This record gives sequence, structure tokens and C-alpha cells, in this order.
Amino acid sequence: MKHEKILAVPTNVITGFLGVGKTSVIMQLLSQKPKHERWAVLVNEFGEIGVDGGLLSGTSPLDSHVFIREVPGGCMCCASALPMQIALNQLLTEAKPHRLLIEPTGLGHPQEVLQLLSNEYYQETLHLEKTVTLVDARNLSDSRYTEHDTFNQQLEIADIIVGNKADLYNEQDKQSLATYLNTKGYTPEHLYFVEHGAVGLDWLSEKKEALSKRNNTTKVPHQHTHEHEHHHDHAHHHDSQSNIDQTPLESGFIKAINQGEGYQSIGWRFAANQLFNHDKLIPFLTHIKAIRVKAIFMTNDGIFGYNNTPEDFNEFTLNKADESRIEIICDTLDDTWEAQLKQLIIHVD
Repeated sequence: MKHEKILAVPTNVITGFLGVGKTSVIMQLLSQKPKHERWAVLVNEFGEIGVDGGLLSGTSPLDSHVFIREVPGGCMCCASALPMQIALNQLLTEAKPHRLLIEPTGLGHPQEVLQLLSNEYYQETLHLEKTVTLVDARNLSDSRYTEHDTFNQQLEIADIIVGNKADLYNEQDKQSLATYLNTKGYTPEHLYFVEHGAVGLDWLSEKKEALSKRNNTTKVPHQHTHEHEHHHDHAHHHDSQSNIDQTPLESGFIKAINQGEGYQSIGWRFAANQLFNHDKLIPFLTHIKAIRVKAIFMTNDGIFGYNNTPEDFNEFTLNKADESRIEIICDTLDDTWEAQLKQLIIHVD
């Protein structure tokens, strides 16, 4: 049987640093998807467990024609990474999409992702449209962001820069972002300010002049040697992320740890027959000291998703989930987190 060739799929990279709201933006875009279209979403996470895919699928209607694949463990930030290519090829074959959205990890180098998407293998298959970079302008006073190579590369490669969470800004934050971009010589086509990730679908389409601009190699002035390494430490002697999702939850949970780019992550998967106490869960999540927390919990009150930063606590209802998962990105791991999580479990026979 002859397979239909996949050609010129409109493709957008949605990038931005940790906790800026990339997943919320993709949720907003999916809500604007024309009903007859099939969309594909490829998500990369710094953490090994993988939560974003479940958050996106759990908020999508069952008949939404949205196809989602995850590449956990930060693998997408390496242009030569085989996991990304395998996941992307499988996603394209399965979905035959009308649009492809790619969300690299907030700690990955998006320029290397763009280089991979632009290579000869994908030239006919993908049509790269606008790259959208999200920024929380409140972070511009923090040198941990402004001096981080990845943060600045995300701004350099942007066609559109979106100041997200604008409802939380003070009067100076918007001007600070515009000044920072000007000082650094970053020249996006558009600078927008939005609340709750409200990016417009019409912002994604490429114009001819923008495509020409992307082909100008001066757009990203410095090349990365990519000297950083990811160190993996999986519970239950897992050698790679590829088998974490296939490992039976014999002990009731699986833990995975990752570190790199100056940050650490820890995450857990829990067996599907374990429910969590919703009332006690929220105090636990709000007291975690971390850069970012993402989670899916099956509770006695229903299924909930969480997407939290030190400034924002977000809980929303999900319509489905296979199991509970949590991923924490932080400076320092807390050895008590696992014990606290276990105490929240309501055992179900």
C-alpha cells in the first residue's frame, strides 16, 4: 500500500525559559484549532518523568484530532539527538497534521532544534513558520535569567516575543522588556503582552519577508559547542528514559532524577490505583520551594493538573489521566518530598 507523502506541514516552535507559560500557550492555541484540522504537538521536558503531554491531552476533547508526543529528559536540545527525530517521525506518520507545534524544554537550546528541523531530511516535510518566544518580564531583574545563555538565545531566534502573565506586571515591566531587547540588539517582528497565554492563532503564520529573515544566519550570532551534560539517576535501575514509561509500577511508584544547565529535577509516577487526598495535596504543592512544578493527580475529588511557579499557583480540571505524575525543577532537592507524597495517597484496592 502506498503511503501518502507528508509535505510542507506548517510548523511553529514555542519556546521560553522555565515557568513562563509555554504549556498554557499551547493549550490556548489548541482551543483555537479549526475542528476539521489535525494538529500534532511535540513536547520536550527537562525532567525525566514527562507531565506536559498528559496536561495537554487531559484538557483536549476526546475527539479533538490532537496528537501529542513527549521527549522527556532534555533530549530535544541536542540537534543530533535521536529521540527527538524518532518521536517527530512517529508523530508525523500517525497524525499527518495540518499544523505542528514544538515546545522545547525551557533549558534547551532552541537554535539547535531549528537547525534539525531545517535539515535536508525535513525540507519537504516541514514548513517552518514563526518562532514564538515567551518571556516573563518580571524576571529581567534576575541575573540568573539574563546571564543564562539559553534565555538569551531564545530571544535571539524569536520572530515574535510575547510578554506573558502581563496581568502580574508593574508599570515598569513592559518598558524593561522593550529596553532589554533593544539593548541586546534583538529584533523580533512583533512584541506582544498577553495574560494567561492568550496567543492568537493568526500570529503563527509565516510571511515571505519573515522566512527570508530566518534564512539569514546572522539572526543567531553565537554558535554553541553544547558542552553541558545531562546526568541521569533513575530509581529501580533504569538505564534511560526510554523504558521509564514501560516499567511496571511494582512498588507503587517510580522516581527519576536529572540535572544540567545549573538546575535539578526530580519526578515520580504513581500506579493508577492510587488516589491522592485533594485537600491535603494543595498545601503540599504550594509549599514546595522550586523553580517550577508540574503535576497530574488523580484524587478523591477528581483529576487535576498543576502548573506552578513561585509566583503563580495554577490548578485546573482534566478530563482524563492514566496515572498521577509530578515533576519538580529546583536548585536543591528536598529529601522529604517523597515521604510527604506517600502520606497523601489514599490506597484503593
